[in-house]
Amino acid sequence: MRDKDAVALVSIGEELTYGALEELAAGYASQMHRRALVFMKVANNIPSVAFYIGCLNHDIVPLMLNVDIAKTSWELLYEVYKPEYIWVPVEDELCVNPVFADRGYGLVRVADGSPTLGEDLGLLLSTSGSTGSPKLVRQSRANVLANAESIVEYLDIKPGDRAITTLPFGYTYDISIVNSHLLAGATVILNEYPLMDRRFWDLFKERGATTFGGVPYTYQMLDKLGFDRMNLPSLRYITQAGGRLGETLHRKFGEICVAKGIDFIPMYGQTEATARMSYLPKEKTLEKIGSIGVAIPGGRFSLLAADDSVIEEAGVDGELIYEGANVTLGYAVCVEDLAKGDERGGVLHTGDVARRDEDGFYYITGRLNRFLKVYGNRVGLDELESILSRSGVVAAATGDDDHVVVFVETGEIEGAKTILTKATGLNHVAFDVRLIDSIPRSTAGKIQYSELKKLI
Repeated sequence: MRDKDAVALVSIGEELTYGALEELAAGYASQMHRRALVFMKVANNIPSVAFYIGCLNHDIVPLMLNVDIAKTSWELLYEVYKPEYIWVPVEDELCVNPVFADRGYGLVRVADGSPTLGEDLGLLLSTSGSTGSPKLVRQSRANVLANAESIVEYLDIKPGDRAITTLPFGYTYDISIVNSHLLAGATVILNEYPLMDRRFWDLFKERGATTFGGVPYTYQMLDKLGFDRMNLPSLRYITQAGGRLGETLHRKFGEICVAKGIDFIPMYGQTEATARMSYLPKEKTLEKIGSIGVAIPGGRFSLLAADDSVIEEAGVDGELIYEGANVTLGYAVCVEDLAKGDERGGVLHTGDVARRDEDGFYYITGRLNRFLKVYGNRVGLDELESILSRSGVVAAATGDDDHVVVFVETGEIEGAKTILTKATGLNHVAFDVRLIDSIPRSTAGKIQYSELKKLI
């Protein structure tokens, strides 16, 4: 039982206990009816989190969108799904004649009713990298709860833990951090400053943060900031997900954390599985460099060959299949899809290619759609990025068959070509290497390959 007097949320200049959060969330939800569809513009602040909690607890279905979502993307989603309500900052041009306002946010009723919603539908999230697309992931409340329970178990989250946010609240990884820590009766420090801002670290130290999570880009920034030299005595553990970290950074942060007495736990997940599917146990951090670890409690992995047979032996690549109660209901691409039930039955074909070692630990080796045929050879674009990363070159690979385009932020073009040629055995003309000031990334730090394609 959570202590109602314990601090649930910390924001700039405000604290909210569990009792106050429950009351605030219920008050927000009371302004809408059961099974309403509401669009939210969210950030790491109390009104966003409380409204989200209110929706989950009172059978209202929110679509969570970043407060900075492009106007065209918002308009497309709005036109496709036709929500009954929107929850937006009061200064937003959409906040016209709100029926209710609090803490800088307003609730606006924009239609006389909501679309038909499936009985189990509890939450809608954008698919990763689908900016400008109406494709959504349909999650149930049971999905959210199952995943949060697993995360609490394998991370051993305690009521005394204080997690500070580093990612946008509308991003599935950040949502899972909030969910799991609130479920455990811990404290969430709602931060909206970037890592490069001194105010982040001031807040971190002032509030005694014990943990944070980050995507690969977060760890690249921490490396530049000199994480090894930071004095953070309250820090108990750090987590990483949202893409492959790369062996070099994995080893570096693993060694730093061992020296500092901090647990470093890489993880793997997808929005289609609510958030997390695997974790690398802390005692294996340096032994299993590059591994996504093992399935979370209650989950199970398997590998499928091209002929759909199950791969039993170690060291063989296949599509990674995940089974668990956190596997979401399916996608929505139009308003009629919101009425659908569970289309996956707890089984997710991840689209990732992986292999399992003799100890049962998994390693992602690529994406099914991230392979090109180059002069008859099958080339994995993720592996090319990994090869360059091990040499200290920040790169993103894309292209078409017989035309591999590699954008690099660091190093020189001929040097990158030499590295790739030696590693793959292909002629240097196979690689079109281009220098770029900054690889385009989403707000969560993921590479936006669609933007790179436009540059070709």
